[in-house]
Amino acid sequence: MQSFSHLYSKFLFAGILLTAGTAPGYAQQNKSYPPSSFPDRIILGYKGNPAVSQAVNWRTDSTVTTAMAAIHEADPSPDFPSKARTVQAATHRVAIDGKTIHYHEANFGDLKPATQYVYRVGDGKAWSEWFHFKTASDKPEPVSFLYFGDAQNDIRSLWSRAVRGAFANMPKANLMIHAGDLINNSNADYQWGEWFEAGGWINGMVPNLATPGNHEYYRDEKRNLFVSKHWKPQFALPENGPEGLSETAYYVDYQGVRFISLDSQAAILDSTTMKKQAAWFEQITTNNPNRWTIVVHHHPIYSTKNGRDNDEWRDTMEPLYKKHKVDIVLQGHDHTYGRGLNIPIGQSRKKPDGPIYVVSVSGPKMYDIGLQNWMDRAASNTQLYQAITVDQNKLAFKAFTVNGDLYDAFDLNKDKNGVNTLVELSNTLKMQERLDLPEHYMKTFKEEELKEYNQRYQEYKKRKGIK
Repeated sequence: MQSFSHLYSKFLFAGILLTAGTAPGYAQQNKSYPPSSFPDRIILGYKGNPAVSQAVNWRTDSTVTTAMAAIHEADPSPDFPSKARTVQAATHRVAIDGKTIHYHEANFGDLKPATQYVYRVGDGKAWSEWFHFKTASDKPEPVSFLYFGDAQNDIRSLWSRAVRGAFANMPKANLMIHAGDLINNSNADYQWGEWFEAGGWINGMVPNLATPGNHEYYRDEKRNLFVSKHWKPQFALPENGPEGLSETAYYVDYQGVRFISLDSQAAILDSTTMKKQAAWFEQITTNNPNRWTIVVHHHPIYSTKNGRDNDEWRDTMEPLYKKHKVDIVLQGHDHTYGRGLNIPIGQSRKKPDGPIYVVSVSGPKMYDIGLQNWMDRAASNTQLYQAITVDQNKLAFKAFTVNGDLYDAFDLNKDKNGVNTLVELSNTLKMQERLDLPEHYMKTFKEEELKEYNQRYQEYKKRKGIK
């Protein structure tokens, strides 16, 4: 019998998954997104301290060679535009598919902490609308953010409801975090166009921290590995990571939380890069002044799908997570939902000796779920987003379906010594676990494969006391 680890494993090309480009049952219509002299794909990010700086990126056609941004403290009066400060932008030329486009990046400095600003971008004549954002506080304060697993496929038609629903749920979110595979083909402009259309003006008001997945990478004619040609020009991300991983591995300190992005794709394909990244991680988590540490990477430490564990990645990073008291690890890649921790069955899970692990999916592409022993809550065939708040003494985690239903919830309470206590809340929810296989698996699985899944399903229910 073919194992679950090989089911729906399509073509593996030098470690980069080249699966079919659409979710089962949905036709892909490639909408074109040509640039113009008018700014589009406007998105906030960070190059420096979020309390006193804010970066913004946008796109135009190649006729725009001079770009700028204007900024002013937000004012309810409409008289501020004439008083706005102008900041020159850097322009990055990108040639792709025989076309040349320009990405622009402006970095606002010397800002006041915890202050609302209004800004716009353009070339001095063709301007965007005015957007608002608020700088971070320069001291520990509550932080709220949205976390998305893979978007990847049918982004405009189906992922859009995830990002828009998430914003409607948490409109005051400080950040949006993406755990890789934002698109399916790294250099496909129309897919990035769909991603930006789905997020729309939200991206111009809520800063994004993106982490690359395997689908953000490609190999050139000489088989050299590169992150998407769009990645660095279109995202403003910190350049404080290890050498060779600029804007793919980085960290941001935000109001008492250290957010760390790790490039798992680069690490898994090259052991030297993995060691370099691990050494850098140890360096930035030793004497970390922040009370909370949140790690984001694409490939899970513990998979939600049988046969997809990344053993070398786990063996390298999990001891460091435990040593440096990482609180939670946010991941993607496996196209199902799983949340739990590495504690043997039968032992109390109230005092984790390591981080809480989460794997999630926000787009429509779905795999079969493994129902592993590490999971405390799981979901199959379900698009979700996560809304997380962190204050001095508590991390409150909530996962919602794209319908807006609360699907999973827990709290991590941190005492004065930095020791976490897990408060399980999923057992108080009205919504039952969604564990049925996606329809296309029900149609294509062989009888013995369905039998194997059903056996694991029964074992999972028994472990959790589900009737």
